[in-house]
Amino acid sequence: GAGAVIRPPFHCDYGYNIHLGEGAFLNFNCVILDVVAVHIGAGAQIGPAVQLYTADHPRDPEARRSGVEFGRPIRIGKNVWIGGGAIILPGVTVGDDAVIGAGSVVTRDVPASATVVGNPARVR
Repeated sequence: GAGAVIRPPFHCDYGYNIHLGEGAFLNFNCVILDVVAVHIGAGAQIGPAVQLYTADHPRDPEARRSGVEFGRPIRIGKNVWIGGGAIILPGVTVGDDAVIGAGSVVTRDVPASATVVGNPARVR
């Protein structure tokens, strides 16, 4: 999106699966494993060393050894603030205006305007 900023260094798997809204900001050392789509809404603020993982793997060890890779999309809403070092796991949707505390591990969807903290992240 127009006016989006990504501070280097930045790491991703493919890059073409990442969609940034207008004015989105990603701080230093962000990692996006974009096996499938990652949508980051307009005005989202993403702190340093945040990791967004769409990549998933089979739970069966034999299937995992075969190298099968698949993903579940991540959607970050408008005006979301994600604190430094947070990890967003596959398939998560973060609603508009939500806040993710620094260092949180987000395993489930976050409602709009909610604040979540911790590992696993819980509504505060």
